[in-house]
Amino acid sequence: MEHVLRSQDFRIKRVMDSVGQYEIQIRYTQIDRINGEVIFTDYDFQVDDEKYFYPASTIKLPIAALTLEKINELGTLTTDTRFYVEGDSLETTFATEISKIFAVSDNDANNRLMEFLGQDDINDRLTKKGISHARISHRLGMKDADEVTTKPLVIYLNDSTVTILESTINTPPDSLKIHGMKKGIGFYQDDLLVDAPFDFGLKNYYSIDAQHGVLERVLFPEQFSKEKRFNISEAQRKFLMNTMQTLPRNAGYDENTYYDAYGKFFMYGDTKTHIPDHIKIYNKVGFAYGTLTDCAYITDSKNDIDFLLTATILVNQNGIFNDDTYEFEEVGIPFLSALGSGLYQYELKRKSP
Repeated sequence: MEHVLRSQDFRIKRVMDSVGQYEIQIRYTQIDRINGEVIFTDYDFQVDDEKYFYPASTIKLPIAALTLEKINELGTLTTDTRFYVEGDSLETTFATEISKIFAVSDNDANNRLMEFLGQDDINDRLTKKGISHARISHRLGMKDADEVTTKPLVIYLNDSTVTILESTINTPPDSLKIHGMKKGIGFYQDDLLVDAPFDFGLKNYYSIDAQHGVLERVLFPEQFSKEKRFNISEAQRKFLMNTMQTLPRNAGYDENTYYDAYGKFFMYGDTKTHIPDHIKIYNKVGFAYGTLTDCAYITDSKNDIDFLLTATILVNQNGIFNDDTYEFEEVGIPFLSALGSGLYQYELKRKSP
């Protein structure tokens, strides 16, 4: 990773030359297999569970996994069970909403699953699995996102029978007490500029360590004791993995709008070309408030390569939040793309005979 970060590739060099302003955190995990045993070796750059970054849509991976877990435990539901949220006009299925989460990072789909789970249940389940340094407190991209009372779900048990999953009242979040909760020099609120740092204290928190841990539990459950895994069937796990790597064009979306790398920043994020068939990226990205994050398992079946990579970068040069002026396309995505490509090239050399 040190070799990659010292690269003269301009996409990496311009960030590393001013690394302090970008709040980068990276974890790269080499995967080796010795006598049938999977060996992880982690390499970190500035990873610190006590330094905050806004996780945005990366929280959708644990929410999808925990939805499958709850479905499995209830016993009366399946991923194909139809339901709608009270007050919502859309009738859907759990499988459909999980697919939308990964294909195009649909916020409404995520929020419907949060109504099914509730914040307290999400946090309790993560804690019991040993996933710390995480706290889910609000929905995404909607008014009243931090409402602690979930909405009831109307669930179709069959074509003629419905049941109501009642609302739950969740615990209001306390302000986080870690470094970097207040960022920038100003923010817009109701179209007015407030000359003060933006406070993330009540926002979702999902550290690099937590993101990496969730991904490892989904992909390599055998590496964890039973109580630390997601309580899902092998069929549910394969469904989740398939949705994670499915490209938008293969999920029925217009590829001119939702190109292959729309939700895959590493290696291909700054291109609109097709990702080769032999490369699969099982991941979840997030981008909001100037912060870009990707948590991914990258595989190349042709060259027998696989590795884990989670990284975040803040690109908000003017220090103002909620002004929609962030360097996502100019700086952030090119950096993550080059980072993924650099480590992939290293893996090619590392795995060669």
